[in-house]
Amino acid sequence: MERYDVSTPITFKKGYYRFCPQDNFNFQLNRVIMWDGGRKEDIDKIGAGVVSSEAWVRGMKRLAEEAHAEGCTENEIAYRRMTEFFMYDSDPEKKTTYEDAAALFYEYYGDYFDKGIVTRAEVPYGGGYLPVMSAKAKSGSPIDTILLHGGNDSYFEEFFFAMLYFAERGFDVYLYEGPGQGGVLRVQGMKFDYQWEKPTKAVLDFFDIREATIIGASLGGYLAPRAAAFEPRIRRVVGWSIFPDFFDVVIADHPGAMRSAIGGVFKLGLGKAMNGLYEKMMEKDELIRWNLLHGMYAYDAKTPDEYIRRIRKFTLKGIAHRITQDVLILGAREDHFIMPKLFHEEYDLLKNVRSLTLSLMTDRQDAGAHCNVGNTKLALDTMADWIVQRKREE
Repeated sequence: MERYDVSTPITFKKGYYRFCPQDNFNFQLNRVIMWDGGRKEDIDKIGAGVVSSEAWVRGMKRLAEEAHAEGCTENEIAYRRMTEFFMYDSDPEKKTTYEDAAALFYEYYGDYFDKGIVTRAEVPYGGGYLPVMSAKAKSGSPIDTILLHGGNDSYFEEFFFAMLYFAERGFDVYLYEGPGQGGVLRVQGMKFDYQWEKPTKAVLDFFDIREATIIGASLGGYLAPRAAAFEPRIRRVVGWSIFPDFFDVVIADHPGAMRSAIGGVFKLGLGKAMNGLYEKMMEKDELIRWNLLHGMYAYDAKTPDEYIRRIRKFTLKGIAHRITQDVLILGAREDHFIMPKLFHEEYDLLKNVRSLTLSLMTDRQDAGAHCNVGNTKLALDTMADWIVQRKREE
């Protein structure tokens, strides 16, 4: 197998496509192309047939086999990685599928590591370790140090080229996974912890980082500000998604009366009575099914009710007053996961920040979907330019 040529300029694909009618599957299919290295012409073959998690897995397996036969390793990595994405934890192939995709990734991009462009490290944590990839600023003296991480369902390899792009822009970058993410979850079995300052502190301590900007994608829009609330070495915060409160994100599109009723159920301690309702909802809605089953797996919950109780700890309520840094929130106008109106809630919570900037990107920029997946370069440039401006003002 030939390795990836590290002299290749770093570029990002642009665009957002309608492959299937179900919004979440359609988003994830776009993600395969924009973040994982897939090809639109391949996704066109299977998109219309992706109507369930099982159909997704079958389709991605087919594309992986075809890419392997054609010697298209970059595409094969994408399809193997995202085959695992919609496998449930009960699937005996889930772990090996993840490990095969990861091994192929590190083999194909091996020259980045062998030539010292990217360094890998294992930070001791919780009886295991946090995997970290780092890249130094190409300009020599860095503008700033960036801590970069994903969210609820991410693999840090997806942000590999984002890390390299930030290094080209003049930043030292540390890309890491914490509990609940990537191999930390799938291989080591560490479940999510709402106290994101703990893994972040471990990374800061290990590399003796004394000042940094933290960037968190998707659920990282909560995790990164949470870490900043308890970690003074974080000077600037980028939430690559509006995310004031996990539970509010989940119920934001429900009618007001329903939101109040659901909140009341949990206040009265009647959540367990809703497990039957959740199970019926999972039978009717594939997105709900995946969210709940993945959530129970990643958050160490045995029932939907227990999962909901876990995510209610993932909130900036009660700790947002501790966040005093400069904060940038990158939202998406047509985000199917997170209603943009939740920025008002985040705005009300972040009363003590030094500055607060919202960039709400749109479909006209190919950036209106969750985490601006259709225009990654625009999102990264917005973050980099914001950091540079904040540094100038210090």
